Amino acid sequence: MRVLVAGASGFIGTPLVERLGADGHDVVRLVRRRAHGADEVAWSPAAGIIDFTVMDRVDAVVNLSGASLSRLPWTKAYRGELLESRITATRTLTDAMRKARRPPAVFLSASAAGYYGDRPGELLTESSGAGTGFLAELAGRWEATAALAPEETRTVMFRSGIVVGRGGAMQPIGTLTRLGVSGRLGTGGQHWPWIALDDEVGALLHLLDSQLAGPVNLVGPTPATADRVMTAMAERMHRPYSFVVPERVLELALGVAADELLLASQKMSAQRLIDDGYPFRHLTVESAIDAMLSAPRARAR
Repeated sequence: MRVLVAGASGFIGTPLVERLGADGHDVVRLVRRRAHGADEVAWSPAAGIIDFTVMDRVDAVVNLSGASLSRLPWTKAYRGELLESRITATRTLTDAMRKARRPPAVFLSASAAGYYGDRPGELLTESSGAGTGFLAELAGRWEATAALAPEETRTVMFRSGIVVGRGGAMQPIGTLTRLGVSGRLGTGGQHWPWIALDDEVGALLHLLDSQLAGPVNLVGPTPATADRVMTAMAERMHRPYSFVVPERVLELALGVAADELLLASQKMSAQRLIDDGYPFRHLTVESAIDAMLSAPRARAR
């Protein structure tokens, strides 16, 4: 396949592009500078500028574009950037697809576990309704914009949990652990949806060839609590895990991000992906952390 990737130089995009190439696919990267070579196309998503004819020349589009959720704190201005960076990029892509003479057959567009909001005690499947809060609104609008792709384009909104790899949301957790100041966040019993970086990339490759459409949860097959994730990190890095950070302290320090990233409980099911035949490499969060700690640091282009 010839695959157009938005966000190709990011935390997930870099290994995805490598795997696509290794599997024999041709990759075209969207770049926010002058393009260099036939494997790049310049665009300005904030301004809605893209050469829409690129859509006639590709078989699939993968949308990973958006400001990082792991950058803290979420000021009012940054919350606006989190939302707009996703909506404008996705709208630019779907507008271009609708203008194409032959739209791409497949559109994989990122979403997030935040779609479900804080849902303690529930098992969350793709048929579960949207939650409440900033991230739920962001993900809902993000997915609604992706759904504007042409009818003939099979569109998947992949709702990723915390991607366990060198970078992303695990970077600040790793830093705290390395410094020996890691500990329980609130009760520690909140479910953190997780997926190994290997499986995030593997699942995206699987979805390119699948017949699945609509929302798909990209999470590991064995749910884990925040305490389990943090304890596993501390044990493997041979660091103490002795602090308890009360919810109120987190909320005072991080505001909305504390409630929606660290304290929210989302026990998500990967059953739809499993039923479609995806074979997970990492069945537990401990396996994913082992792989992360043994992997070389990713090199962004």
